[in-house]
Amino acid sequence: MYRRSTILLASSAFTLTVAPALAQRPPVSESADNIVVTATRTILPANALPLTIDVIGQEALNQQVAIGGSIVDAVSALTPSFSPTRQKLSGAGETLRGRSPLYAINGIPQTAPLRDGARDGFTIDPFFVDRVELIYGSNALQGIGGTGGIVNQVTVAPPKSDGLSGRMLVQGNADTGFHGDGIGGKVAGLIAWRGGRWDAMVGGAYEKRGAFYDGHGDRVGTDLTQGETQDSRSWSLFGRFGYALSDTARIDLIMSRFQLKGEGDYIASNGDYLIDRPTTSIRGTPPGVPATSRTESAALSLTDSDLAGGNLIAQLFFNRSRDTYGGEIAPIATFQDASIAPIGTLFDQSQNRSRKYGGKLSYERAVPGFEALTVTIGLDALYDLTDQRLIATGRSWVPPTDYRSLAPFAQANLALFDKKLRIAGGVRHEDVKISIDDYTTLASYGGVAVSGGTPRFSDTLINGGVILEPWAGIRAYASYAEGYTVPDVGRIARAVGTAGVDIDDYVNIEPIVSNNREIGIELKRGPLDASAAYFWSTSKNGSLLVQTAIGAPFEIQRQRVEIQGLELNLSVKTPLPFLTLSTGYAHLSGRTDGSANGIDVVDRDLDGANISPDRLNIAASYVQGPLSARIQTQFFLSRQFERTPNAYPALYRFGGYDTTDISLRYQTGFGALSLSAQNIFDSFYIDYYSQTVRPNDNAHYFAGRGRNFTLSWDYRF
Repeated sequence: MYRRSTILLASSAFTLTVAPALAQRPPVSESADNIVVTATRTILPANALPLTIDVIGQEALNQQVAIGGSIVDAVSALTPSFSPTRQKLSGAGETLRGRSPLYAINGIPQTAPLRDGARDGFTIDPFFVDRVELIYGSNALQGIGGTGGIVNQVTVAPPKSDGLSGRMLVQGNADTGFHGDGIGGKVAGLIAWRGGRWDAMVGGAYEKRGAFYDGHGDRVGTDLTQGETQDSRSWSLFGRFGYALSDTARIDLIMSRFQLKGEGDYIASNGDYLIDRPTTSIRGTPPGVPATSRTESAALSLTDSDLAGGNLIAQLFFNRSRDTYGGEIAPIATFQDASIAPIGTLFDQSQNRSRKYGGKLSYERAVPGFEALTVTIGLDALYDLTDQRLIATGRSWVPPTDYRSLAPFAQANLALFDKKLRIAGGVRHEDVKISIDDYTTLASYGGVAVSGGTPRFSDTLINGGVILEPWAGIRAYASYAEGYTVPDVGRIARAVGTAGVDIDDYVNIEPIVSNNREIGIELKRGPLDASAAYFWSTSKNGSLLVQTAIGAPFEIQRQRVEIQGLELNLSVKTPLPFLTLSTGYAHLSGRTDGSANGIDVVDRDLDGANISPDRLNIAASYVQGPLSARIQTQFFLSRQFERTPNAYPALYRFGGYDTTDISLRYQTGFGALSLSAQNIFDSFYIDYYSQTVRPNDNAHYFAGRGRNFTLSWDYRF
């Protein structure tokens, strides 16, 4: 580690970046304070809000996607308080500030609130995403979900001038050994047209991913059940059609379809955690249908930036997902049923199906006669129908479940003393109804008959904060915000093992209300861009992912949760022209109530499925003329977790690791050429999830991806 760190620091002075974006908190433009972040649901700039907000612009996003392969990888690489990615199709256990983030596309939630399939980070190709907006911490800005924060993917904007324009991308990827089965590639194209008040954009993307190889040159293990991004193909279609009703008002229809499907060329070969030998992949045909993720969405929006002096945003949306999980005779006896086949012989696999319909309406304007006060009022509505079926035998694992939410809200922002002091606050009322018919659990859970019902929940959520900016570029804030979500109702409902349970009064499906408190300070003056934020978050009846036995599915436990953390970021433009050095650090700790003694006291650590390791990021950026490049290192620091009393082992230990990435880019007269390398030192490591969640599971003891290269040609016209 120390040798590589020395090499990194020595090379910082002459390495370059793909764009003048930082390793941490990368802005879209030089004047980041003037950015309007759509996920905040206000036209006020980010510096007017008591929140930690980041925006990953298109150039920085393209760079990170070329290195890591996905938007999830990009967000994780640039966000110290985001957990290390699993490099799998499933994002279970990936958290922001110790809690699950809400993934959205143009504000449309991608997560199924009733049965989180953990595929919400792969619902659109990054080629069609213009920027990613990150809002940290629990809040209810986008409605249900987002107890850890919001990851909002904003799609490409319509052309600004009449005529044809577009973009083409060709990429190739290979591991360091250039194995034939490790080679992948991508082609994508987007054509845009504008004529008068009309505009249209259509595009498509196709990507083939090869097998992944670790730092020892062995194939990375295949997770047959949850699904893989390696050895897969994805197709994506995108369309955007707009009409300008006036100089300030327009209608937009945005549609997309994304599918990622495993090739099914490999099966897993167990590792051995006792000698630190990871699970690998060998040639073979997995049983059943390969793991697949498919998402289709459409949104119709009406916006008017000057309606009666205010800003109107109205949106109707539809989202449908179908996530197929790989099949196994294991895990343990979950799918076994002696009435169908002898125990230990029955094969099955599950499919999660979800449909969402909804609408969002908001209107914002300064109060006439009191222009210092800006008020936003609105209403959100969401309907979701989700079920999880076992497709090989036609059984229901999670019964069809309806979710309905209505949420009126109001926000206010008062600017005082020439905007040097702001007071912000708001209120949101969530009214939720969940409907489940009578059902019977699988035989492995006891074949219990459960009485359905329509439980209703409602809560009024508040938020407030103070922002002080005595001088331009120096800002301090303090805030309190409540987030609201439901636990994974599907996991809870399918695991009922006690007779006589009535869904109408089953306490385990009650919503989660998280309380987030935060204090932060930011400095953006001259060559410095620095920030520090301390937060603590609590939920009296939280939701934890817990594995009851090796190989068993993860289920939900409702327990008190307390999380606190510190985030530090620093970026300095050096005296050397165009050179920027940056660093970021995040420390997280979490505790929960691990006893069943009825006393509401946190007494054990949250594990790696629920909280990330401390992390240090460092990077060097340089851009001049047509040539640019970037080098960045992520240090994931060692830590240990206490387990339930009398558990063996008593501690889960994470040894820590670091990886370094490099990206080079040259702008020619006919497009840009770039070469990116992930894990340039070809470090071998066992991934964080395997070390801290399933350290004794030889079938899921996965190594991280070793060195790999991506060569890209990006042409715009």
